[in-house]
Amino acid sequence: MYKQKRWVLLEHKDSPDDPSGVHFDLLLEDKNVCRSWRLGKKLVVDGSCQEAVPMPAHRLKWLSVSSAEVSGGRGFAKRVMGGVFYGDLPMNEKDSICIELRANQFLANLEIKNSMCRLSSVKS
Repeated sequence: MYKQKRWVLLEHKDSPDDPSGVHFDLLLEDKNVCRSWRLGKKLVVDGSCQEAVPMPAHRLKWLSVSSAEVSGGRGFAKRVMGGVFYGDLPMNEKDSICIELRANQFLANLEIKNSMCRLSSVKS
């Protein structure tokens, strides 16, 4: 049976390596881990491109957590939004990603290319 792939956007506060005090973590399910990126601000549909800093893989548990302390005294993470995505992640983690994110009434295209990301409206 086909298993839908999940995604989540987490607000991460009080991380000791984040001088701004808050950033966002974008996680995409990829087999038994999540591919992860650090974003400086919340993703907005049809907003400007922003830097997406690749991060080490995160555990799948973060796809279903609503809020929790991050291990090792690295702050606190809270779910902002999450759902399922359609499209395939490339085998090479440095290649461009173009997928469709869905969550309740939310629908948008996500593109990550050259460490930059953008959400755009789905054209019908």
